[in-house]
Amino acid sequence: QVQLVESGGGLVQTGDSLRLSCAASGRTFSSAMGWFRQAPGKEREFVAAIRWSVDRTYYADSVKGRFTISGDNAKNTVYLQMNSLKPEDTAVYYCGVNKRGYYTSSNFYDYWGQGTQVTVSS
Repeated sequence: QVQLVESGGGLVQTGDSLRLSCAASGRTFSSAMGWFRQAPGKEREFVAAIRWSVDRTYYADSVKGRFTISGDNAKNTVYLQMNSLKPEDTAVYYCGVNKRGYYTSSNFYDYWGQGTQVTVSS
């Protein structure tokens, strides 16, 4: 079926940058792809999403101005450029495929990757 693979996570210091990548393979249709993150003991939260048909992007308030989502619809690939990283950004970051909307809600994403760990030390 559909598989998603994230990469680019790692251990960095406060203020550093990382670029995450996610590639989806297999037969699928997506209206959008997005990034979510989950820290230990916390709920999975929305980070950013890109809506293909209108090239529109969405961001959580906590990352707006620091993170940038981009992608290539033809390749079913999305990226997340993360700048000015903070310890509170530490989490497992997941890439997902969305078919119908509600781009900021994890409940409406149909496929997920395995996640990539981002750790920001102070």
